[in-house]
Amino acid sequence: MHFNKITESDSPYSDIEKMSTEQILQTINKEDQTVASSVKKVLPQIKILVDQITTKIQSGGRLFYMGAGTSGRLGILDASECPPTFGVDKDLVIGLIAGGDTAIRNAVEFAEDSLSQGWEDLKAKNISTKDVVIGIAASGTTPYVLGALEQCNQHDITTGCITCNVGSPLSVLAKFPIEVVVGPEFITGSSRMKAGTAQKMILNMISTAVMIKLNRIKGNKMVDMQLSNNKLVERGTKMIMDELNLSQLAAETLLLKHKNVRAAITSYKDDTTQNQ
Repeated sequence: MHFNKITESDSPYSDIEKMSTEQILQTINKEDQTVASSVKKVLPQIKILVDQITTKIQSGGRLFYMGAGTSGRLGILDASECPPTFGVDKDLVIGLIAGGDTAIRNAVEFAEDSLSQGWEDLKAKNISTKDVVIGIAASGTTPYVLGALEQCNQHDITTGCITCNVGSPLSVLAKFPIEVVVGPEFITGSSRMKAGTAQKMILNMISTAVMIKLNRIKGNKMVDMQLSNNKLVERGTKMIMDELNLSQLAAETLLLKHKNVRAAITSYKDDTTQNQ
């Protein structure tokens, strides 16, 4: 099947090595401004996938992101930010990258070219029909991702994808595809740029929307965040002060006792009710 690989099409800019620093930055910025509009066009597809993921996780499932290179790293970034932000288990959202953890920092030659390794990586995580697997590939042709999704389909596992080409092999394989077309890159084929930005935006949307729907946010606050540094303890203390009208000292004492904003607020309200 032949399809038009927009992610590999020629940049509209030529002789970019002759541009001034200002021209380079202005042009990249101009291109970046188009990305949010491209993402807006695929909101209906993102919604469908978010609702699928939410239902699966509510039934005891997990969310997997799979990709190679930039796409794989973006999936790992989003997955790794879910526990500290939303207080969920580190095994609820899992990012897998072709070439394994080494590939997070260093390019692993030809790792993405294996059709079988992606499925092996999923099996090592005891993948099941409860789970959702999202393949991330700007090109939509990465063998590591394609092989994994093909096996997922055969094993009745829900599949989604984020790609920047329409009608790619990945879009055809995924049951819930998201095709965000950002056009040619400033540097031809450098899909870590606009394509990567679009993928990051969509991953942010997916995990944030799913976590809100799983009640991991109260009002507009991260009441389940992990208190992993002083800044977060201060933020949590302020949330409790605002919610319960307490002094800073009382709020911080309560927070450090319960180690969680939501638990601190709930406990205080329960105690107040009992003592009335």
